[in-house]
Amino acid sequence: VQVVESGGGLVQPGESLTLSCEASGSIFSINDMGWYRQAPGKQRELVALSTSGDRRHYGDAVKARFAISRVNAMNTVYLQMNSLTPEDTAVYYCNARGYESDQKVFDSWGQGIQVTVSS
Repeated sequence: VQVVESGGGLVQPGESLTLSCEASGSIFSINDMGWYRQAPGKQRELVALSTSGDRRHYGDAVKARFAISRVNAMNTVYLQMNSLTPEDTAVYYCNARGYESDQKVFDSWGQGIQVTVSS
C-alpha cells in the first residue's frame, strides 16, 4: 500500500494550508489515517488521527487550529491547518493502517512533505 502526501509549501504566520494524503494499492479496508510531523532536532509527534468509527484525535499543540477529515471512498485524508505559526514548521507525514486485499495488515507511511511557516 502506497501513501502519497501533497499540498505542502511555504506560508506566512497566521495563514492556512491544507494537506492531502491518498492511500492506494490492494486495500481491503483502512482503519486509521493520520498525520504526524517532525521538526529538526525533535521527535516525530502526532498531529491528527482519524480512526474507524470517525473518531478524531489531535496533538495538544494543534488542537482548535487544525482539523482532520477523511473521505473513505477515496482512501483520502485531509489536514486543514489554520493560524499557522513558525512552530508548525516541520516535515508532515501521512500514515495509513488497515488490511490489504489478502487480509494482511499494512502500516504505511508517506515520504513526508515540508511545511514551512515564515515571514
